Amino acid sequence: MGKKEKEKKEKPLDKMTAKELRDLALATGGVVGVHAMNKLELVKAIKEIRGIVDEKGRKVGFDVRALKAKIGELKGKREQAKEDGKTKLADAFRRRISNLKKKTRRAA
Repeated sequence: MGKKEKEKKEKPLDKMTAKELRDLALATGGVVGVHAMNKLELVKAIKEIRGIVDEKGRKVGFDVRALKAKIGELKGKREQAKEDGKTKLADAFRRRISNLKKKTRRAA
């Protein structure tokens, strides 16, 4: 097997490292903000450029940034409920925050 044959075969996008995906995205062009993206965002952007469609029914990873934003929002609501003296509501928010934190740990 020669060098040309090795170069022709490309690893699947899911198996590439983030650095390899950044290099690939820069080489293909059309992707802006490559260095600020994480691996899932890079794979998604490259698939869009290449016209690759994901299979349906496949489990999609959680968007950690969105989960953390939701946690921040719930923390504010929890503090407000504490100030208003609504302890049951504050406890419900605490449990929801805890569950979202568990999801972020699983996603990492």
